[in-house]
Amino acid sequence: MRGRIPFRWILLLGAAVALAAATMPASAQGRGALEADAKKAYNSLVAKVPAAKALGKNAVAVLVFPKITKAGLMIGGQSGDGVLLRGGKAAGYYNTSGASFGLQAGAQQFGYALFFVNEKALKALTGTGGFEVGVGPSVVVVDEGMGKSATSITMKDDVYAFVFGQKGLMGGVGLQGNKITKLDK
Repeated sequence: MRGRIPFRWILLLGAAVALAAATMPASAQGRGALEADAKKAYNSLVAKVPAAKALGKNAVAVLVFPKITKAGLMIGGQSGDGVLLRGGKAAGYYNTSGASFGLQAGAQQFGYALFFVNEKALKALTGTGGFEVGVGPSVVVVDEGMGKSATSITMKDDVYAFVFGQKGLMGGVGLQGNKITKLDK
């Protein structure tokens, strides 16, 4: 058996490469390009999803991550940069990153937008060193069915998340933590 690489080492190497690729900061693109991508993604989302359009009219701000890269093989990671839009203008730049462990394999790209319904929820993002999904204001992930039937009258939580533009294949179940931090100017 000399000269053969054990399968577990291949698995660990694959997981390490996937984690490194997924957690590389996307800020290599300029802020202008990031802002343009975020606005384009937001406009596309509100044009296609009635609930996003309704929330967009009343939200105090929307944090748009136009492209998140996620990859994993047992151990995974995801990362991407986004823009906080307030009144249609950029009010800050943020990074989202997370790690996961569990039965998972693959890679994918997607985007998501967080609609902050009130100032208190927005302060949880802007007034701290970071925002952890699942800690602080309640975040409701809106699926496709809810996105078609919900209105601003039926939606009363602090923050709503819409995931869009999924590309690639990522399968499995895992425990995941996700943190959003402000990027330095």
